[in-house]
Amino acid sequence: MTIRLYDTNARQIRDFTPLRPGCVSIYLCGATVQAAPHIGHIRSGLNFDIMRRWFEYRGLEVTFIRNVTDIDDKIIAKSAEQNRPWWSIGYENERAFTDGYQVLGCLPPTYEPRATGHITEMVEMMRGLIERGHAYEADGNVYFAVTSFPEYLELSNQELENLLQPSGEGETGKRDPRDFAMWKAAKPGEPSWETPWGRGRPGWHLECSAMAHKYLGTVFDIHGGGLDLVFPHHENEIAQAKAYGDEFARYWVHNAWVTMSGEKMSKSLGNSVLVSEMVKRWRPIVLRYYLGTPHYRSMIEYSEDALREAESAFARIEGFIQRVGELTGTPGAVEPAAEVPPAFAEAMDDDLGVPQALAVVHTTVRQGNSALAADDKEAAVARLAEVRAMLAVLGLDPLDAHWAGDGDRGEELNGVVDTLVRMVLDQREAARARKDWSTADAIRDQLGQSGLVIEDGPQGPRWSLGPR
Repeated sequence: MTIRLYDTNARQIRDFTPLRPGCVSIYLCGATVQAAPHIGHIRSGLNFDIMRRWFEYRGLEVTFIRNVTDIDDKIIAKSAEQNRPWWSIGYENERAFTDGYQVLGCLPPTYEPRATGHITEMVEMMRGLIERGHAYEADGNVYFAVTSFPEYLELSNQELENLLQPSGEGETGKRDPRDFAMWKAAKPGEPSWETPWGRGRPGWHLECSAMAHKYLGTVFDIHGGGLDLVFPHHENEIAQAKAYGDEFARYWVHNAWVTMSGEKMSKSLGNSVLVSEMVKRWRPIVLRYYLGTPHYRSMIEYSEDALREAESAFARIEGFIQRVGELTGTPGAVEPAAEVPPAFAEAMDDDLGVPQALAVVHTTVRQGNSALAADDKEAAVARLAEVRAMLAVLGLDPLDAHWAGDGDRGEELNGVVDTLVRMVLDQREAARARKDWSTADAIRDQLGQSGLVIEDGPQGPRWSLGPR
């Protein structure tokens, strides 16, 4: 068994060899909590949740760190706009992110540190960098001197001569315009903490270097995040950590964006789709299927049609699970298989090839449906066990306890609807028994107009929700 991952730094797929046999350490750049999450934000959490699940399936113990950036320029700006404390805005949106991860079935991280809880570690790192000649203080700011670190820009593959370093307001006293701020001098009315260089607040890049060092040590396996973080954030993290003396991350893994009309989904573009609103219109498990099943390095172009296609595709999987459940008495009686099919494992080992792995799921569902049509109960049950094992890796097993209440009072409502539909279907069966075909067809058509699909089988008619 060899898992292979695309390493952004190496610009190629590499065999993954963990630092410690049997263990994997992952640091994922998490939420900057200036606003509630849209589906583009949550995609990163979903992609790395699937990575984590696959490592665990392969028998590896995973330490998964996902930070919270609870202080930055945007949060401070929102505080001024809304006349609210910065920490109130941060905490409210942190809760929204937690709810978004949870509703879409992401496993909780091992640790989820907040930036403001690690000021001491940041001060220690800055002190060490200043002593080593990699950083300096000016006007209460602390800057990293990029020319002191020869490896700078290797991740993003840029030329230092052409670099345009993003700078914020108040970043005065730079020796080189390409240097970046690790610590920002306090401004009136803004939050600040005491340091040897005066009061101020951390820069975004310093936060992650310090927290990765605290929770994962001087070297760890995988650093992850969205593709937009390669520069400047991850490039600057590397400079700080390595200049401090850490080996830092051994593999760099980046997920692609969710786009609308070809542009990255973002608050600034005004094209965001909030998770809290999306789950009111779409079942959370369907939304996870839509966001989690494309390859993590492929862009997702958002559209309602694409979501409807995802809903229909997942309904085919659920329909098979339900049919086997009717045959056995309950779908939950069929436990997931101990191992996934070899083709599924091969796809997942190859840079988390979820689209190819999902094709194996659908092939197995078709085989299971053929077994049902042939009244081969043993084969149908075996295929369901395989399907459940594969869906568990993807976080998409509808029989898992997490999805038991998918939607408010989902199971209770489903039972009520089933009772009502069964009454109508009994009327249809009675019409068919007396060969009143026009009445039977009319009942079927009415149910179809209500969004239900009726299938006639050896065990009698069954219903399911049709596509939107």
